[in-house]
Amino acid sequence: QVQLVESGGGLVQPGGSLRLSCAASGFTFSMYGMSWYRQAPGKERELVAAITNTGGSTNYADSVKGRFTISRDNAKKTVYLEMSSVKADDAAVYYCNTQGAYGTNYWGRGTQVTVSS
Repeated sequence: QVQLVESGGGLVQPGGSLRLSCAASGFTFSMYGMSWYRQAPGKERELVAAITNTGGSTNYADSVKGRFTISRDNAKKTVYLEMSSVKADDAAVYYCNTQGAYGTNYWGRGTQVTVSS
């Protein structure tokens, strides 16, 4: 079965950096695009960044453009989110996502990012 396991969250100071990872299993990773979403308390889950199956194309929410970078290693079946110049508004639970062959959404359990000095 599809499994997505996020890691790398934690406490980061404003202006700091953090790298999130999502290890995938149970499907042919190299065939599917991957995304990172986030959800802050009281807010809807929002798309942060997405990457195509080959890594050849990426897109970002306007709020993170120029600060976050999504990448993937198909050999390791892992997708990453490099976060830099972190702001207080970036605090949220970050979720890894992929859509299956029939449009089914698969989610990880999330990893908490806390921004505080």
